[in-house]
Amino acid sequence: MTARVLVVDDILSNVKLLEAKLTAEYFEVASAFNGLQALAKVEEQPPDIVLLDVMMPGMDGFEVCRRIKQNPKTAHLPVVMVTALDQPADRVAGLEAGADDFLTKPVDDAALFARVRSLVRLKMVTDELRLREETGQSMGLIDPAETLVESVDPTGRILVIDDRPESVTWITAGLQPQNQVFAVGTFEETLAHVKSGEPDLIIVSLSLRGFDGLRLCSQLRSLPECRSIPILVLVSEGDRRKLTLALEMGVNDYLTRPVDQNELVARVRTQLRRKRYTDRLRYNVQLTLEMAITDQLTGLYNRHYMSRHLDTEIANAGKSGHPLAFLILDIDHFKSVNDRFGHDIGDEVLREFANRISANVRGIDLACRFGGEEFVVVMPDTDVEFASVVAERLRRGVETTPFPISREPHKLNVTISIGIAGSEPGNDTAEALLYRADQALYRAKREGRNRVVAAAA
Repeated sequence: MTARVLVVDDILSNVKLLEAKLTAEYFEVASAFNGLQALAKVEEQPPDIVLLDVMMPGMDGFEVCRRIKQNPKTAHLPVVMVTALDQPADRVAGLEAGADDFLTKPVDDAALFARVRSLVRLKMVTDELRLREETGQSMGLIDPAETLVESVDPTGRILVIDDRPESVTWITAGLQPQNQVFAVGTFEETLAHVKSGEPDLIIVSLSLRGFDGLRLCSQLRSLPECRSIPILVLVSEGDRRKLTLALEMGVNDYLTRPVDQNELVARVRTQLRRKRYTDRLRYNVQLTLEMAITDQLTGLYNRHYMSRHLDTEIANAGKSGHPLAFLILDIDHFKSVNDRFGHDIGDEVLREFANRISANVRGIDLACRFGGEEFVVVMPDTDVEFASVVAERLRRGVETTPFPISREPHKLNVTISIGIAGSEPGNDTAEALLYRADQALYRAKREGRNRVVAAAA
């Protein structure tokens, strides 16, 4: 894996040393020698990760990190503090400024490369989600403000996997009452808890006495329920091998024993904040997909989705020899509803009609808004005779049960006309089926509306 790394340090020899090490591992390296240069380069050509010194003249690394994380365009960039400061309070200050990790000089090469690769992998996932979300924003389906990074301190459900009671007590004391903490000590308890209630963060001790903590992390990452849950591991000081392996297999963060409670709280807060952000991105991507194929007013599928789906259903019907019914439903004299009561009441009528369609069709049927006041229903494995029974039941229900509306007279009598066509053996097409159903609908309207008409075979 390669990536573009920005190294920020006011001492040239430090920059050259990191640049040589990273270039040898096939990373692309850019450099900056003060805070203002770093912010300018991040803005001009965002890197994949920033390695940032703390002690710099003018603007120190904490302030640079804080500004990177406060900018919505760069808030997702991983920032690793690389500094001679080694006190827990210094690490906490860096984490509270938004840093993703805090490495102490002299930096262990294996730990550095593992951490860079781990954070870049996470950024690649975020970048993919951001790209898909931007597509939704360009289509006007998502408000850009909906994915701004939260400034409040997030809380969540935290699962602690440790078989040492004193360690569990120490961790729990640091995280409660702001968070819900659940502790387990066996592999079986872990799987049961993960599958029954999804946690927001999992803390795993790599010094478990009952089973291999690294193998547990690997198995958790392989579970569909855990793919997007951050994992934070507890590692003994000096155990670089376990830490490197953990980062390589996708662990998000780590703490070195003995655990400082303030650092624990800061790292947990960072992981929860990032999870909230990626969860929002995933939600917006899913929302974009749904809105691309559904009608926003009624919640039914839209015409575009129906057109693609209908081709597939006709092809399946032709191969299997099973019948396929196609219904077009139209609200009678709908224009007069808009003219008399306004388009807002017209929208209420359309939503109510969509709800009644949904209540009268089966799970395998596809109900769509075709456009305006016209709706269609695709009914697989259904002949015209059975479809006519369903259509007549729906027509009668609409006629006999007034539609509720929000203004006087608070209910409205509505009738509908329905045209039905069935697929024909041979080389039937979506266009031909739609035309036959459309002609049946026109016939229903010519004959007085409020009726169901099936196209002749």
